[in-house]
Amino acid sequence: MLFNLANWHAVLTNPLTLAVFVFQIWMFVHAVRNREWIWAVFILVGWIITSVLYYFMVYRATPSSMRGFELPGAHDRKRIKELQAQIHHLDKAHHYSQLGDIYFQQGKLEEAEKCYRSAMERDAEDIDTRAHLGQCLLRQKRAAEARPLLEGVIAEKPEHEYGYTLMALAETLAALGETDHAMSIWQKVTANHSYPRAKVQLAELYLARNQKDLARTELKDVLTDDVHAPAFQRKRDRVWVRRARGLMGKLA
Repeated sequence: MLFNLANWHAVLTNPLTLAVFVFQIWMFVHAVRNREWIWAVFILVGWIITSVLYYFMVYRATPSSMRGFELPGAHDRKRIKELQAQIHHLDKAHHYSQLGDIYFQQGKLEEAEKCYRSAMERDAEDIDTRAHLGQCLLRQKRAAEARPLLEGVIAEKPEHEYGYTLMALAETLAALGETDHAMSIWQKVTANHSYPRAKVQLAELYLARNQKDLARTELKDVLTDDVHAPAFQRKRDRVWVRRARGLMGKLA
């Protein structure tokens, strides 16, 4: 057995066994850090198959570049097939846009962009498509292209998608070096919402200006709210909560 303490010599001298052991430890640590307690127990007592299942079902479920940046709607293979069939037969803008949302959530940003642009060719005024294309371009580090799309949506509907588009605009401005403007938008978001994504990034801007007390207040809110949040929300926001803990550690 891998976890037989009397057999450490065999573990350390057999390359395959050592690789398996390292992989299991990696998955176990990831599960603990993300509070996947049931998975952590099974990885600890199980064999390699449990770690492999965790890797594909949890660790790889969302690409690292997209963790913490969600769009409304579910995403799965069945829905992709349905939308592809609807596009083939009906060629409607909203089907392209919905398919783009799925690819965006999966981290397939180039495919998402193609879908959004196809949607805009058929309906250039759809506010959701414009907002999501802007967010897609931002995640591809094309902030200058994203800006006019996001600003246009905000001008038309300031609270589009409950402040998510406004958060994307703040991230866009920060990426372009306009930190003062970005900070004012983050402050507007946090005045109306308690999103960890907003509070952590606002705290980072405060820290960059050595405004430690203001940063500490935002980070404390994130950590306090996380304790009382439902499981689905804690899972969604764990990237930001982890960043908040790291920043609080530096402030201690």
